[in-house]
Amino acid sequence: MTKPAPPTVIEFYSTTGEYGCFSNFSRHSILLKRKRWPTSEHYFQARKFAGEPDEEEIRKAAKPSLAASMGRDRKRPLRRDWEGAKDQIMLDALCAKFTQHEELKAILLGTGDAKLVEHTESDSYWGDGGDGSGKNRLGQLLMQLRAELRTAK
Repeated sequence: MTKPAPPTVIEFYSTTGEYGCFSNFSRHSILLKRKRWPTSEHYFQARKFAGEPDEEEIRKAAKPSLAASMGRDRKRPLRRDWEGAKDQIMLDALCAKFTQHEELKAILLGTGDAKLVEHTESDSYWGDGGDGSGKNRLGQLLMQLRAELRTAK
């Protein structure tokens, strides 16, 4: 019996399903900046306020959805360099997540050369905008990390 061909495109969004771990809301803690973060979403949202009390408040949020809403609250003082820093911060979070959890690393490497797409109408920067018109930066960073992990083997 032949093994089925791997998919050429893998879409993910929620924390459920075979690739739910690709979501920043997946419950996989990471250790970064000498602190334990409950999820990569907690880390990403908190870093919008590096060095401010808001950073620690978001790190301690009970759920990733709460961390996300706190991070999007524009009453909080967003760091000035955020737009230029956010992709690297996301990559740092992903690198921590997929190197600190061997089972996640195996899932990511197991995607072969498939295009990884965060499929959602609600985000056209990190996701595909629901119709493919978005930048899909989360998918791109996961594919970049996958290539880096492959060469590091």
